Amino acid sequence: MADNYLEKKFEAYAAQKSAGKTKKITQSGPRPGHIEVKFAPRRVFITGGASGIGQAVVKAFRKAGCHVAFCDNDRKKGTLTAQESGARFYPVDVCDVQALEACMQDLFTTWGDLDIIINNVGISCFSPLTETSVEEFDRILATNLRPAFITSRALARHRQVLPQPNTYGRIVNITSTRYLMSEPGSEGYAASKGGIYSLTHALALSLAPQHITVNSIAPGWIENNHYESLRPEDHAQHPSGRVGRPEDIARMCLFLCMEENDFINGENITVDGGMTKKMIYIE
Repeated sequence: MADNYLEKKFEAYAAQKSAGKTKKITQSGPRPGHIEVKFAPRRVFITGGASGIGQAVVKAFRKAGCHVAFCDNDRKKGTLTAQESGARFYPVDVCDVQALEACMQDLFTTWGDLDIIINNVGISCFSPLTETSVEEFDRILATNLRPAFITSRALARHRQVLPQPNTYGRIVNITSTRYLMSEPGSEGYAASKGGIYSLTHALALSLAPQHITVNSIAPGWIENNHYESLRPEDHAQHPSGRVGRPEDIARMCLFLCMEENDFINGENITVDGGMTKKMIYIE
């Protein structure tokens, strides 16, 4: 390939643009999509499962034939999700360490063990750096980061005392593309998501003797509530031609938890329609 190949391509693009002949990128359409996966009756626990990505994950694993439990501090939405999916709901604030540990202990007592943990819970709070209190910063980390440590540690401790070892285990942590890029006023959120990214590969090594793989998923723009009201340009800016849906992340969770995918370990999978690979300069 000639050294000036990219320069020539850009010159051709610039000429087309000035002539008004640039190719218009259009939305490929909302495609919820389905992946027909059937698991053995795995025991699954999901944090923050009442709405958004968490709700999609709850429903995906229930559809795949799993026993599913989830926690959330939104009692109303959690109850509705449980009714719709048949999952077990625990009204728990994950910032309460004892409540989260008690929830998991109840599941260990009821089910005997957990096969899959999806650490999804998270809040996004943005404020100017000079106006962000230490308490607010700590609250974001206590919600987004610390629960992933608590649930993983609880599973590790439980596995240590099992009379018969469980040779299957999966932990999937939901981080964000904000772990590697930011905007002003996002210090707490970025720190929490970066922490999840690093915690993931540390856990993968610590839990390897217990046959538990640990991976993370970094979603990009996932629209939870008003997909149909998005503008064409919202979709068009994505190389994939559309904004993401919660089901996109749920399908990746299913993929990582397939028994045959145990060679994927300690990794972070970006699911963002290609946005973090796109160079963006003001023209």
